[in-house]
Amino acid sequence: MHSLLIIQNNKTENVTEERSSTGPDTLLRSCGYVVSAAASPEEAMLMIRDADASILDLPVTEINTWRTSLMQCKTAPILWWCTSSTSTLSAAACEDNIMVDGILSPSMQPQEIHWILHFSARQCFERQQWLKEREQLLSRIEERKWIDMAKGILSKAKNISESEAYDLLRKQAMNERKRMVDVATSIVKVYQLLQDQT
Repeated sequence: MHSLLIIQNNKTENVTEERSSTGPDTLLRSCGYVVSAAASPEEAMLMIRDADASILDLPVTEINTWRTSLMQCKTAPILWWCTSSTSTLSAAACEDNIMVDGILSPSMQPQEIHWILHFSARQCFERQQWLKEREQLLSRIEERKWIDMAKGILSKAKNISESEAYDLLRKQAMNERKRMVDVATSIVKVYQLLQDQT
């Protein structure tokens, strides 16, 4: 990880002094990172493509909105820059479902920052893998429902067992060179259409 994008909200005027002395850009540059900063969604969307991670120097209440926008552009770790100012502004959001890959603070040493960035990258990509696997499992469950419904319809209509209905579905899918779920979906939809007609 080499290039970092810092997102700062210029609306929070009372933290300007704190940012200049112990802001994330100064500290991260001193640790050897290439740092760019954005204050608006438009700037951030242009800069995120070149960044390895985003650092949100914002109150916690703004994290989810920014996270959604950033993740639509690029899958990269998102960390929160936690200071006494941002944490005070964020106290009311403690119960919210806030998702970040790591937390950085001005009191951290360079080695701590390197390790947090390393683990945040790992956390981010593991979560993406988990979400992908979850999506695939949900898709399989949905396919299974269509196949089970089609088996039930064939079993009832042809007066055969469900295992025979399954074999019939499989053969039909092979004959039509389609996926079994597509054949099953067609059967269920035609059946539902006929049921609606009566």
